[in-house]
Amino acid sequence: MSIQYKRVLLKLSGEALGGNGNIFDFDKVRVAAETIREMHALGAQIGIVIGAGNIWRGRQGPSANMDAVSADQMGMLGTVINCICMADALRQAGVDAVVQSAVDMNRFAEPFNAMAARRHLSEGRVVLFAAGSGNPFFSTDTAVALRAIEMQVDAVLMAKNIDGVYTADPRQDPTATLIPDITYAEALRRNLKVMDASAFSLCAENAVPVVRVFGLDDPRNLVKVLEGDPMGTVVHP
Repeated sequence: MSIQYKRVLLKLSGEALGGNGNIFDFDKVRVAAETIREMHALGAQIGIVIGAGNIWRGRQGPSANMDAVSADQMGMLGTVINCICMADALRQAGVDAVVQSAVDMNRFAEPFNAMAARRHLSEGRVVLFAAGSGNPFFSTDTAVALRAIEMQVDAVLMAKNIDGVYTADPRQDPTATLIPDITYAEALRRNLKVMDASAFSLCAENAVPVVRVFGLDDPRNLVKVLEGDPMGTVVHP
């Protein structure tokens, strides 16, 4: 079966790996790895950025009084742990996977190098991009935008706990409606929450071909979107 996007950058939340008060739910990790294996088997080249929400949410709750740099550094380290976990699950599923880190830690991951990462992708390896952008004050959304541009992807796949981009927050406004298709310019003008503002501006300014926002209530939605299902929201230049 043909696929709609050849090279993709997948954003997963840290919560997709945990649950029920546990940092990791290894049944969920295994299901995610099997789904990514299915995408890989269809011929997709896959890069992945994973958040750290299952481990650490910097500058929220009790950590709100921490120095922001320290809090963000802890979040970056959380993404490294998640990437190592997912890379192991992918290898166990039969998919070659490489972790590249924006912060040098050579005994745990390759240092991030755009040319090397593109080579890994073209040679059939899944590349997990750890430690965000390597800098505090930037979210993993910014890392998604940067890596998408550097990897020259065909699409960014934003698998979220909400099934697309809405006119307002549907959890707070019962009249909010799903927007199936929108341009970067219109989304920026309407201040819609596709991703954080700096990350979304990067995508818009560099004409990333498409950002797909959809729900991850069913992990197979990743495969369906890759195969052309129009679910969720399509954001484009």
